[in-house]
Amino acid sequence: MTELLTPLTLPFLLAMFLAINMGGSGTAPAFSAAYGSRVIRLALIPGIFGIMVLLGAIIAGKEVSLTLGKGLLDQEFFTPKGTSIILAAVAASLLVANLLGVPQSTSQSTVLAIAGVAFGLNSLNTNKLFYEILPTWFILPIVSFILSWLISKYLLPTLQSKFPFLHHPNFKNSRILKFLLILSSLYVAFSIGANNVANAAAPIASLTANELGFTSTQNFIPIIILSVLIVAPCFAIGSSIFGNKVTEKNGEGIVTVDPLNATIIALIVSSLLVYASISKGIPTSLVQLNGAAFIAISISKKGWKETMQNKTVKRFFSVWAIAPIFSFLLSYFLIRIFN
Repeated sequence: MTELLTPLTLPFLLAMFLAINMGGSGTAPAFSAAYGSRVIRLALIPGIFGIMVLLGAIIAGKEVSLTLGKGLLDQEFFTPKGTSIILAAVAASLLVANLLGVPQSTSQSTVLAIAGVAFGLNSLNTNKLFYEILPTWFILPIVSFILSWLISKYLLPTLQSKFPFLHHPNFKNSRILKFLLILSSLYVAFSIGANNVANAAAPIASLTANELGFTSTQNFIPIIILSVLIVAPCFAIGSSIFGNKVTEKNGEGIVTVDPLNATIIALIVSSLLVYASISKGIPTSLVQLNGAAFIAISISKKGWKETMQNKTVKRFFSVWAIAPIFSFLLSYFLIRIFN
């Protein structure tokens, strides 16, 4: 037992550290809309967030775990050294983003960290990366932006003109609408569990399977489940540590939304993420889907110029561009040095 635990200790600790950082980053797209609409207190968010993330990971996270654990890099290459490098590269990029208070895509950082190691080992599955994952990263945020913009610009004004009570302050502050917003936020947290927990759980699951000598998918699934049960609770810890700062910036830094708009944002982005998780098994950035929706609503209300001059928007684009590339380069150079 000791011989098995020794090579697993550092990777598991790194995975838990990564999950803590992911919890801080993932809190924003789940509850920033609800917080920005003043329907939930910050103190309640971490516990609720952690429960829904765990449920999403167990119920709908299998396909994404298989993609990250086997799809980009063959399972045999998830050694203690390689796995530690992958997790450390992702955790480092995400920690910087959390300290800046900017929600960052753990999925993109994880995929590119694995790609960096795979590229350094000449074992990268380029078809999976270039023909399945990268197109999804570009298409889904555009879909989120277009849907949010069309609804905010045309659909809601039309409905409010035909049904004046929708525009009335009493409706915007009604308990029913606030309840729907909270439910939609829970749905977002569930989708995060379905897609993002695999970022930390899949590498250590592949490593554990290698150490135990398991190579078949049938044996891999139970190990994934056990890895999820270890990693997912760390999301709640990260939400408690980093979540407040990131949620405040994401929820109020771009545009203030009413509960109806916030509910629509949550439903759009979480549905897109669940679709990517279950149907395609593609690790996808919820923070970018969420950010695209907020930017779309800001443009519909304030226009392109004012939105693009927003400091939070500029910071988002900068961190989104730099962090995944940083993960790739760091993991590539580390595997070249230590291999």
